[in-house]
Amino acid sequence: MLVELKVNGKKRKVDIECEEYLVDTLRKLGNLSVKRGCDTGCCGLCSIWIDKKPVLSCATLTVRAINKEITTIEGLEKEASDFAKILVSEGSEQCGFCSPGFIMTVIAMKEELNNPTEEDIIHYLTGNLCRCTGYMGQLRAVKTYLGVN
Repeated sequence: MLVELKVNGKKRKVDIECEEYLVDTLRKLGNLSVKRGCDTGCCGLCSIWIDKKPVLSCATLTVRAINKEITTIEGLEKEASDFAKILVSEGSEQCGFCSPGFIMTVIAMKEELNNPTEEDIIHYLTGNLCRCTGYMGQLRAVKTYLGVN
């Protein structure tokens, strides 16, 4: 079935299957930052925004995103770059495989939470897995980005 999606501010027509997941559709459209990791909605690699809210695209049917605003990290280049610089300065960059989903979640957190505690940050990031780090560098980077101690 041919559908029109709004991805990163641009209308895109794409042919999809009725039960196709958004992760597959977005990759088909060239948004390769959206990765398939666990297929169970547990790892955060496929994190995107729908109408400015974080969503796991491996657990969302494409048809549910019709007439909604879809944002991937490709649509947030400046914000992603700003946070990536902080990750590097805190020594928390690793292989980068999980970075797009993690960064999408952190940017959403900045928009949604006002002056979060460390506990709030950890809770918000639950479900974003990284196999390379012990998370302390990432936590420092997130706190720096959010401007909290």
